[in-house]
Amino acid sequence: MPTMKDVAKLAQVSLGTVSRVINHASGVKPNTVLKVEEAIQKLSYVRNEYARGFKINSSRTIALILPTIWHPFFAEFAYFVEQKLYKLNYKMLLCNSEADAGKEYEYIQMVMQNKVDGIIGITYSAIDQYVSSKLPFVSIDRYFTEKVSYVTSDNAQGGRLAAQELLNRGTHHLAFIGSYSEYKNDTTKRHDSFMDYAIRQGFPPAEIYVPGPIHNLEDLVYELFNQHPDIDGIFCVNDTELIETVNILRKQGVSVPGDVQIIGYDGIGVTNEVSMYVSTIAQPIHLMADTAVNILLRKIKDPDHAQEISVLPVTFRPGYTTINP
Repeated sequence: MPTMKDVAKLAQVSLGTVSRVINHASGVKPNTVLKVEEAIQKLSYVRNEYARGFKINSSRTIALILPTIWHPFFAEFAYFVEQKLYKLNYKMLLCNSEADAGKEYEYIQMVMQNKVDGIIGITYSAIDQYVSSKLPFVSIDRYFTEKVSYVTSDNAQGGRLAAQELLNRGTHHLAFIGSYSEYKNDTTKRHDSFMDYAIRQGFPPAEIYVPGPIHNLEDLVYELFNQHPDIDGIFCVNDTELIETVNILRKQGVSVPGDVQIIGYDGIGVTNEVSMYVSTIAQPIHLMADTAVNILLRKIKDPDHAQEISVLPVTFRPGYTTINP
C-alpha cells in the first residue's frame, strides 16, 4: 500500500507539502498541488484515517450504542444520528449491544484508546461503574450516578397527554400496558403520569406493568381483560407494544378502535416520510438525535463541560387506533 512518503518521492516534494495539499491548506503553489494530485492518482494513494486519528487525538468517529436495531424507535434514532454526524464530517460506529454490559464496556474502552471520540448510548445494562462525568458520553433517557448529560422526550407530559386524549374520546375504563427496566430511566414517567392524571380525574386504570422485556404479553392481555372486561381505553408504553396489543385483541374479536381505543408512544415511521398511522405520543426523534450529537461534540471539545439535560416536548398524533372526539 503506497504511503505519503511514496507520494512525496514521486512528486519530488516534501512530506509537509503532501500533507498540506491533502488537507487543502492555503499557500501551496498551483503547479505543486497538481504534481501532488497526479502522484496520488498514479499511486492510488488513500490516506490512513485511523493512523491520522492517533496523531491528532481524534478519530472523528462516534459510537452509538443501542439495545437492539430491531426496535423501530432505535433504528429511526440511529438514522438521524448518522445523518447529523455525516453533515459534520463524522462517522458513526453502531453497537447492537443486546443489553450486554461487556459489549458496552468495550465501546467505552474504545473512547479511552482514541478509537472513537465519544458515545451516544441507549443502554439498560450494568455499566454505571464505567461511566464517569469526564467521559464524552450522552445518554438517552437513562440516568447515571455520575453527572452524565442526557437527552429525553418529556415522558411525564406524554403520559398525561395520553390520558387526556383517551378521556376526551369518551373512554372511562382505562388501562396501561408496558414494562420497566431495573435501571432508573425517564421512561417510567410515562406510566406514572398517566396513572396519576387518570386517578385524579376519577378513572383509576388497570395495568400490566412488569419488568421487561415482556415475553408473554398475549397471556397477560387475556388475563387483564378477564379481570376487567369493560376496558375501553389503553395507553401502551411504546408503539411496538401497541401493535402487538392490537393484534392480540383482534384475535379475541375485539374491535380497535370500535370497542377499545389505544394510544402508543414514540411516533415511529414506516419510512422517513410515512408514519405507522397509529395514535401515538410522538417523540421529536430527529431533534433528539441532533441535540444528543450537539451536546456530545461540546463535551468532546471540553472534557470539563458541565452536565446538560435536555427534555424535549412531545405531541399527540392521531391514527386509526382511536376515534375522532
